Amino acid sequence: MVPMSDMLEQIQALGDQLRWGARIDGQIGTNSEILFAGMGGSGIAGNYAAAIAGPFGTRVTVHKGYGPVPLWAVRQRPLVIAASYSGNTEETLDFALNAHESGLPVASITTGGKLGGLSADNAWPTVAVPAGMQPRAAAGYMIGATLQILESAYAVDDQRLALAEAADLADEALGEGSEEWAQASEIAERLTGRIPIVYGGGPLSGVVAQRWKTQINENAKVPAWYSLLPELNHNEITGWETLPELTREAVAVVSLRDRSDHDRIGARLAHTAALTEDAVPWVGEVTSKGVSLLARLISLTAVGDLVSLMLAERSGVDPVPVATIEKLKKLLVEDHQ
Repeated sequence: MVPMSDMLEQIQALGDQLRWGARIDGQIGTNSEILFAGMGGSGIAGNYAAAIAGPFGTRVTVHKGYGPVPLWAVRQRPLVIAASYSGNTEETLDFALNAHESGLPVASITTGGKLGGLSADNAWPTVAVPAGMQPRAAAGYMIGATLQILESAYAVDDQRLALAEAADLADEALGEGSEEWAQASEIAERLTGRIPIVYGGGPLSGVVAQRWKTQINENAKVPAWYSLLPELNHNEITGWETLPELTREAVAVVSLRDRSDHDRIGARLAHTAALTEDAVPWVGEVTSKGVSLLARLISLTAVGDLVSLMLAERSGVDPVPVATIEKLKKLLVEDHQ
């Protein structure tokens, strides 16, 4: 097994990143409609913000891709948040320019790069986040900055207490020897050599299921997918019928739970496991902790981040490099030359 390199230290900085988010401030105006544009490790902040903002009556629509701006946004003029940790994500840059040219208000979150230059040229409100990390390990910065923009636009209430609770919970969960560390180790052991599938069943557990999937992809360099209940009960549940000899050896399921899940989700998970366990092992269930929405999101996130690192370690993979992504970016640049 190889060491977790410095990715563990980056992941363990999550609590401090969230505390940083509680210290930033600014003022943008009033807007209860948000259109968030971001990809990958930056984009997940928009999904988390959407889960948090919903109960406040704020709609956060997350756009992951190029422009143009959808017609509904041209009509309703939401605040566009363009988020790119590096500042050079071409899809986000394209969408931000389209939004600006369509007359929509734009704010940005970045360490600099081309997005930082565009923001300065066009006087877009910008939250400058600390640089020097892998984007997927800067989730606390990106989430904190996104919530700050929403708070300054009066789209959510004061998030400082939630950020403090989430930060303390992250510190506890990500420390070696914690209950979450032990749970992650057990799940990683059961997932080793298999394709992980992560099931969520609500607005919080579902968005973190996506984070688990992408962290396993980037850190452990293995395929993974996520699906959501109850939708998967109307299709995916039948996908375990034909190849049980293959799937019981090659795949495994982890489920995520939060108290915001509909009352029927628990029964659906239990019945789904019972109906499919001969074809696919169910290797763990993780239940959120905390009071605030953010803290509960972070509690599930911490376990998933640890699982992804432990899978990398068990497979002898350095979790930091993402060589294939970098090769793709290089090829795309060469296409324009």
